[in-house]
Amino acid sequence: MNYYKVTMSHRGKRTHEVIKAQSKISALRSAKQNFTGFNIIKAEETTPDLGAKMVDMLEGVKKSFEPKIDIGNKISSIRQIAVMTDAGISIHDSIEEVAKNTENAKLKNIFTVIGNDINAGKGIGDSIEPYRDEFGHVALAMTNLGEKTGNIAGAYHKLANILESIRDNTKKFKKAIRTPMITFAAMGVAFTILIMVVVPKFKEMFEKFESALPIPTQILLALEHILNNYGLYVMMVLAGITFSGIHTYKNSKEFKYKVDKLLVNPKFYLIHKIIFFATMHKYTLVFGELVKSGIPVSEALDTAVGMVDNLYIKQKLLTVNANISRGISLSDAFEQTELFENMLLQMIRAGESSGQLDAMLEKVEGYYDGRFQDLIDNLAAYIEPIMLFFIAGLVLLMALGIFMPMWDLGKAVK
Repeated sequence: MNYYKVTMSHRGKRTHEVIKAQSKISALRSAKQNFTGFNIIKAEETTPDLGAKMVDMLEGVKKSFEPKIDIGNKISSIRQIAVMTDAGISIHDSIEEVAKNTENAKLKNIFTVIGNDINAGKGIGDSIEPYRDEFGHVALAMTNLGEKTGNIAGAYHKLANILESIRDNTKKFKKAIRTPMITFAAMGVAFTILIMVVVPKFKEMFEKFESALPIPTQILLALEHILNNYGLYVMMVLAGITFSGIHTYKNSKEFKYKVDKLLVNPKFYLIHKIIFFATMHKYTLVFGELVKSGIPVSEALDTAVGMVDNLYIKQKLLTVNANISRGISLSDAFEQTELFENMLLQMIRAGESSGQLDAMLEKVEGYYDGRFQDLIDNLAAYIEPIMLFFIAGLVLLMALGIFMPMWDLGKAVK
């Protein structure tokens, strides 16, 4: 969410109001709704004052503890609305029925409010607008499309398909990463137990050595001293660093941009490919589906880029719409981002010239999906060398740290 300074006039007098909104358009729309009778002149992004920053920080902390709406519940609700409206039931009655039947308390409350707003005369798009964060940009875009064309059922069926594709890829990635993460965690726990339980048994013997201890032994003894004497403080410091890092990442655009740029750097083995292909698949999937549904390219680009989480990639993709507005073709605008391969750019050019852009975008989305699926399917094989390296390193450190002084002791006895 950003802050916008909205300039308004009423009876010849100008006034300013700071409004928190997702975009400039949302800020102007909110000003028109809240300040009836005022002439809205312009909206400019501004920096919030200290009080607003503190409120945002507290809201961020509060939201981090609130349970999020499961994407499965959202897909189920959207699919129900699509089926009921397709059967001829009004959108208001469909939403009320979904609000009654959904088990998620937060979603039930949201649909109840939306139903009341529609009953009061609001459009469904305006009713869902305040819940953009909960439903996402693509949900709002498909809602507006369905409202304009009078085909809410068709729009919501496509929306459910998009969300299902995103959910399935996310679940597949989490499932693939689960085993390596458990293995790394088990290695860490086992190594910590060895340091805190086994090393102290050799500590007294090592301390009697008159000669200097080998470096691996010194490392083990230092780790044992830190964990046994300051283990709780170490955990608190690590937890504090983790929490502050996550909070800064969520609230500081500059910090998020640097981290996101670092994560897609080719030097980050495997991570940069997973993030890049997952992001580009989501972007091209949403963009292609919106273009196929009849949404103008400019609006589809704005909605699709809103689905991008990586700020570094997002900044590059934001230039596409700006370049198109200057008369540059879509393929040339994509080329200037340096994110698309030459083969994909040629496909998009062919789609533009033949009037089959939606078909070519579907092939581009299929390419990114294929690359992402290949990474996920072979994730264990990619991570195996890293796991072997860490296991070998830990075992070697323990073995050398314990046995090297004992070999020196055997030589001294001889």
